Amino acid sequence: MNILYTNYHSNTTIGGHTIYVVSLLRALAQHHQLTVAVPGGSSLYRLASEVPGVHAVAQDYPSRLGKRLAAARSLRRVIVSRKIDVVHVNGSSDHRTVILACMGLGKRRPRIVLTKHNDIPISYLGAAVRTRMGTDHVIGVCDFVERMLRASPYAARPLSTIANGVDNARYAPWPAERALAARNALLGDRAAKCTLLVGSNAGTNDYKGWMDMARAVAQLGPSAEGVHIALAGAAPTETQLQEVEKLGLADRVIFAGMLDDVRPFLAALDVGFVLSYRVETISFACREMMSMGLPVIVSDQGGLPENIDEGVDGWVVPKKAPDAVARVMAGILADPACIARMGPAARAKSVAEFGLDKFAQRTEQVYLSLA
Repeated sequence: MNILYTNYHSNTTIGGHTIYVVSLLRALAQHHQLTVAVPGGSSLYRLASEVPGVHAVAQDYPSRLGKRLAAARSLRRVIVSRKIDVVHVNGSSDHRTVILACMGLGKRRPRIVLTKHNDIPISYLGAAVRTRMGTDHVIGVCDFVERMLRASPYAARPLSTIANGVDNARYAPWPAERALAARNALLGDRAAKCTLLVGSNAGTNDYKGWMDMARAVAQLGPSAEGVHIALAGAAPTETQLQEVEKLGLADRVIFAGMLDDVRPFLAALDVGFVLSYRVETISFACREMMSMGLPVIVSDQGGLPENIDEGVDGWVVPKKAPDAVARVMAGILADPACIARMGPAARAKSVAEFGLDKFAQRTEQVYLSLA
């Protein structure tokens, strides 16, 4: 099939949408003709261009109607020239532009698949229009999102719940010696003082909730003086740095920056966390950490708890609740052997349930059902 992926994000950071599309590209490029139409300066454009056999097109998705019409004409040329069978859209902005681009194509109109990635409330009117004019199948990335979709106009279309998949061969626990080298490289001079390294590759935006981990560690006082926190993502804001300083953790919070390959970062950690309080659904970051053999502390935001068997491969805490995070951390410090028990359980869960093959095959089945 000729499949087109669209995404409106122009950011250079590697977020969930980017990982989602690139994972499908890598899994399906040998079986289908794949095209990606995304903003030219985005991380997705860069990474998609590196996947063998994938055709990348620089395409913007402006919000202003006049510019959107011009963008739709440009996208229409891609759809026609590439003889696209299915367009897989990943947000309302690119969805609207795709609908405009397909108007008047008649029997040549490609089928349109929408994936909803976040917990942002669905506009009834907007969803009703998009459902009627250009939605043939809808994918939710977790049970939480499926419930949102079934309560919206999108319920009029076939709906599948397909959770994000992880390449378990790529994200696998590292041998102890190699992991120790990664840890020392990340911590530098702080390695000797670090007795427990907790971290997250979910990003540094405020809504990711990582500051709740810092507040929890500060709350524990001297009993947690060996605990260090590592974060991968965009540089922190001045306000965030000021709070870290105020908490007395400036020398124990490590910002690793933007990483194309997070595996060395994850290999260095003892425990992972994703403490988001909005937007988050199932979280690639959580599943990557579990695949690397890390137990993970998650908030009860969106679909995050769907990843975890409480006390077996991780912990679930209320969102925006540093006291609850502190209680989990105190339990880990009192029983550090729990990490050795729960890490392998997290890995086993990932291998059994989070595999990339299942994710790609189920998504491919949606495309084929529309052929």
